[in-house]
Amino acid sequence: MPVKINSFEIENTKRIKLLQYEPSASGLTVIGGKNNQGKTSVLDAIAWTLGGDRFKPTAAQRDGALMPPHLKVTLSNGIIVERKGKNADLKVTDPSGRLAGQTLLNHFVEAFALNVPKFMESSGKEKAQTLLRIIGVGDQLFKLEHDEQLAYNQRHAIGQIADQKKKHAKEMPQYQGVPEEPISAYELIQQQQAILARNGENQRKRQRVQEIDCQANVLASEIRSLQDKLAELEERRIELARDQKLAHSEAENLQDESTAELEASINEIDEINRKVRANLDRAKAEMDADEYQKQYDALTDDIESIRQQKLDLLNGADLPLPELSVEDGELTYKGKRWDSMSGSQQLQVATAIVRKLNPECGFVLLDKLEQMDTETLQAFGAWLEKEDLQAIATRVSTGEECSIIIEDGMIATPKHTRDWKEGF
Repeated sequence: MPVKINSFEIENTKRIKLLQYEPSASGLTVIGGKNNQGKTSVLDAIAWTLGGDRFKPTAAQRDGALMPPHLKVTLSNGIIVERKGKNADLKVTDPSGRLAGQTLLNHFVEAFALNVPKFMESSGKEKAQTLLRIIGVGDQLFKLEHDEQLAYNQRHAIGQIADQKKKHAKEMPQYQGVPEEPISAYELIQQQQAILARNGENQRKRQRVQEIDCQANVLASEIRSLQDKLAELEERRIELARDQKLAHSEAENLQDESTAELEASINEIDEINRKVRANLDRAKAEMDADEYQKQYDALTDDIESIRQQKLDLLNGADLPLPELSVEDGELTYKGKRWDSMSGSQQLQVATAIVRKLNPECGFVLLDKLEQMDTETLQAFGAWLEKEDLQAIATRVSTGEECSIIIEDGMIATPKHTRDWKEGF
């Protein structure tokens, strides 16, 4: 059975003059009163009694008191804890005969139970680390979160490259009606050279005609002037006449071929190839973008797998509360982070985790519950009853929700009998 507080007696401690009380064994005991009347002093005194010198108030003795503080807490396991005398010496009376002292108390008194606000005021990551330490999956979850962050960073980098590749591909020109591969001008140049060679031969033949014509004219002139050589030259003239006729016949039917079309094609090759290369570059950019997109999608699947492993790990753990979890290193309850939880939910989570830290500790001390309305208090009290937990809390109020009212360091009114079980 978890240990609870059966009764406490406080004298000359902080603002408390004299106070004796038996809190409810389970549920919520609310210590009410106006400011500066001693409500928080009650909790501080209990924490000091059970938690040791680390919880001792700086000014422990009440102002104006002639006697030193005297503290006594009776626990449900029969142990009686007292602090009294000038040095507030500790005395632990154990009916079972076990060795008594602070070490014994530490076995069943959880430090957080004496100062729940300290847990509630810690960061979301600190709360999550406390929970993971309790359920024993911190190392496994840390590795999964490390793997998730690694995959996320890698996916982010790949996604940026893929976006850049897509954007670059869209900005690149694309041409229609051009070959898929660059073309060569070699064959066209060969054809051009062959035509130029034939045209050169034609030119040489034309020059030959001119030469023969010139020679015939010279000979004719010589014949007229050199009658003595007529016979000799006549034979030569006849031969030249035959050659002349043949040359004229050959030259008469010659036609030069045009290289204009080939020259135009040669000139267009560079432009065509520029467009072809542009299309090839764009296709390559699109292929790169697709490849990076595939890598991005694969990493997305990895991240989802890791997140599912995290969920499976937490779902299979022995959690203090159903629907309590850790997401992105932050404590969550019913899908909400700490700052999005209601006041009642925050108290439930904190109390459940504190109890899980030390299941033998069946009580918690809570200060300053005045920010909660009575319905929230009622819901929290009913939950404590259901979980068989004891909470001793303070609240700036003198209303009926208070179990006792503190005035000037003493109990001013008898406790109210309020049913905290209803409403949750």
